[in-house]
Parts: sequence; C-alpha cells; structure tokens
Amino acid sequence: MRKTFSLTVAATLLGSATIALGAEITVASWGGSYQDAQSKALFEPAAAATGVTVKQETYGGMADVRLQVSTGQVTLDIVASGSGSAARAGAEGLLEPLDYNVIDVSNFYPSLYSEFCVGGDVFSTVYAWNTATYGADGPQSWADFFDVEKFPGSRAYRGSVAGALEPALMADGVPLDQVYEVLSSEEGIERALNKIRELRPNISVFWSSGAQHAQLMKDGEVDMTTGWNGRFDNAAADGAKVAYSFNQALLDYDCFAIPKGAPNKDAAMQFLAEISKPEYQDDLPKYITYGPTNKAAYSTGEISADVAANLPSSPENAALQLPVSLEWYAEWETIAAEMYQEMLTE
Repeated sequence: MRKTFSLTVAATLLGSATIALGAEITVASWGGSYQDAQSKALFEPAAAATGVTVKQETYGGMADVRLQVSTGQVTLDIVASGSGSAARAGAEGLLEPLDYNVIDVSNFYPSLYSEFCVGGDVFSTVYAWNTATYGADGPQSWADFFDVEKFPGSRAYRGSVAGALEPALMADGVPLDQVYEVLSSEEGIERALNKIRELRPNISVFWSSGAQHAQLMKDGEVDMTTGWNGRFDNAAADGAKVAYSFNQALLDYDCFAIPKGAPNKDAAMQFLAEISKPEYQDDLPKYITYGPTNKAAYSTGEISADVAANLPSSPENAALQLPVSLEWYAEWETIAAEMYQEMLTE
C-alpha cells in the first residue's frame, strides 16, 4: 500500500498547531538496525511530510542528557529512551513535560506513555541462543539460561541494570507476579545479584548496546545472550544462527522524550505528535519486529495477521511476559544501578 502524507502537520481537534516553516530539530537514538528502522518508518517520512529538517545523531543514553542539562549546553531536541530510564530522568528534572493536547495518545495502549515520554515501540528483552550450538531446542526459561550444566556454553549479559535483575530472580524461582515485590528491597536486589554472580564464570561479555549483542550472535562469539527481540530478528535475517523465546520475556517499550531546555522544544513536540500517528507506526515492523504503541496502527491494513503474531505486543505473546514496572525503576533504579556496578567491578 503506497503511503501519502500531507505537506504540513495538520492542526487537530486537540488544538495542535503546525510546525514552523523551516524548523530544524536534532533527534538522538542508539544507532544500528534500531535507529535505521526508526529513520525509515518514522523520522524520514515525517520530515518529508512536515518540511522540518531532522538531524540524526547517536548517543549514549540519559547520561548524555544529564551532562547537557547540567552544563546548560543542550543540543538535542528529541531522544529515544528506554521507558525506565525516562521515568528516572523525568523524576530528576532532566526532561520537559510532554503536552498531550498536542500529542494525541487517545489510541495508545494503556501505560505506553508517561508525563515525560511518549511510547514509540513495544519490544521484549528475551534470552537468545545460537542454533549452531543448541539447534532449535534452546532454553525455554530463564532457569534454562542460567543452567550451565543443561546448556553448557558462553553467555553474554547486559552491562547495566535495566532488564538485568528480573531474569535472575525468575531463574531463582520467583514467579512473574512477585518479581518486583521481591526487588523492592536491597535484600531482593542482592538476591538477584547473587544469581548473576553464580553465572558470571560463564559470562564472557557484558554488552552495552543492542548493536553489540546482535553482533555477538552474528559472529557466534557467545552461545547465549540476553537482548532485544527485534535486534535478533534482524541479525537472523542477515544470516545469524539465532533463535529466542517470548516465554518469561520482559515486555517493555521505548519512548521519545524532550530534554529540559531543548533549543527547539515546540517543533520537537509537534514532531512527536506526527510520528505518534498510526500511518507511521504501522511501518515500523517492516524494518524491525517491534510492535506499535498506537493501537490504530493494527487497523490500517499495513500489518498482516502473520506479522502481528510475531510482535511482542500481540495478545498471545504479551500473555507470556512480565511487563516492566516503571514505578519500580523510578524508585529503585539508582540504588540498583550502584549495586549492579559494584558487582561488575568485583
């Protein structure tokens, strides 16, 4: 189906205005196949439709935003962020509140937007395995991933705390619906860290980006890794011998935020309104297997039933997963991150 777009951002019934003629914004994301997908599905067509000039950069996450805001040298207008990191950054005062009179989220899935960040895609943190090592019968739970006797081989694991503690607790026998309750104490966090310590002799790499963990599987450098489902699908399409399961995966979403003091805040707000529309979001699964946050994207005819069945936000797949708790991250991420980094330097 060929897409057509208006030449300007239309004013909506919610009262939004058009992006100023000749506006320029700088958007930062994480690079690799993920940013390539965002660029093709969202940034480039929205730029063409609105006439706004979009400069794209890659960045290192909210630490970069913190540095810019603290020094008063903010150059970024929109940043891609994990939902938990955005929740914490908003609480720290690093982000502008979003104007939902401008950004229409009336068709968004519940809880896929917040005061400071609007959902851009739904993804899953999964365990993936090298099919050359294990065939199709790889791990089917986090307990399997941590079981080096049943599944001998090298592992890669995330080098930061987001999405790292929950799998360890599930591997240690904590039911999905009790994971965040257990993690809501330093003792519970330490329990998760102890489980990772058990696995650590078999962890050869602590990865720091989606591009890295995908490359690890493409190169066959490790036998298993944690990571993001869409990155593995793209790696498999490029010939990587990799498979994964949604069972016990972490259901999460990425979002877009505006740094505090962004030089082009108004234009950025309007651009977020544009890329939140279903006619952009329904193209994202063509480039990476992440689900749209706007429910209306499933009704445009662009996403087939077969494609929807492989997206993290499909009802069948979502039912197998643990939804990430933004409340937990807002309250505990700072403490947990310190404890995690201490564990990594032991």
